[in-house]
Amino acid sequence: MIYVKNLTKIFGDHVAVNHLNFDIQPGDVVGFLGPNGAGKSTTMKMLTGFITPDDGEILIDDLSIFDDPKKIKQKIGYLPEGAPAYGDMTPLQFLNFIAAIRGLKGDLKRQRISHVINKIDLQSVLDKPIDNLSKGFKRRVGLAQALLHDPQILILDEPTDGLDPNQKHQVRELIQNLAKDKIVIISTHILEEVTALCNRVMIIAAGQMKFNGTPKELIAKSKYHNAITLHLSYPSDTSGFLDVPGILEILPDRANGKVTLIIQPGYDILHEVNKHIHERKLPVDTLFVEQGRLDQVFREMTQGAEV
Repeated sequence: MIYVKNLTKIFGDHVAVNHLNFDIQPGDVVGFLGPNGAGKSTTMKMLTGFITPDDGEILIDDLSIFDDPKKIKQKIGYLPEGAPAYGDMTPLQFLNFIAAIRGLKGDLKRQRISHVINKIDLQSVLDKPIDNLSKGFKRRVGLAQALLHDPQILILDEPTDGLDPNQKHQVRELIQNLAKDKIVIISTHILEEVTALCNRVMIIAAGQMKFNGTPKELIAKSKYHNAITLHLSYPSDTSGFLDVPGILEILPDRANGKVTLIIQPGYDILHEVNKHIHERKLPVDTLFVEQGRLDQVFREMTQGAEV
């Protein structure tokens, strides 16, 4: 439903987005990751028609962003970074205003406003000026306006920024339910959000695509994928683990009494590690196999790209 080819945006002598290519299908929840200045927000603004690309092509539902921008905007719900709104309005006034802008009228307008108020849990602040609301409630008002017209595509820039843990859980559940029949694109710097919400991950740095795949494929790129971490009840010599075929490296964490064994890809050596522990009588009280570490993969893919 979304097709992007050679998308490029240049500000002066700075290439913000550099020939991006990707496509997104209905049902996809895409986590859009990158360091500060990577080009995430610029890409989102081009997808929504707020910024005109300098080069490339954007097709949404077979419509061109250049030829049919208004039709495309009718299909999109957008929560910009910072959730800007008219601060002197109340949430109820703001939602009525957005509904009118979206062309909603009569019973449908009242139904949609009531629906998003209940979905986002805004009842307690409906008549308070938006300027007086907490950062979390401002974010929720922004999310409500993005959902108001029941769009086919949701583009959310940091949707859980400023929310407490309970509110984050509610918003994540909401996004998961919405994703059953919508495309959802989420820009986030919270790596745990990717594994909690997304079935696709795109990482960009310096305006270029560094990764496009599933969270499982991303975490498999970690050097800690299938690594074995041990906790020792007291310090012991673990250098003998290097004699076990398939172990590439031993990473001790003396402060926490842990040792992590980096495993060669394709090796399944848990049995051999257990055998080594019993033969050497090592004081291991816990042992677990790691899935991988997203923060380490993210740093390696984006290193040197942060502005």
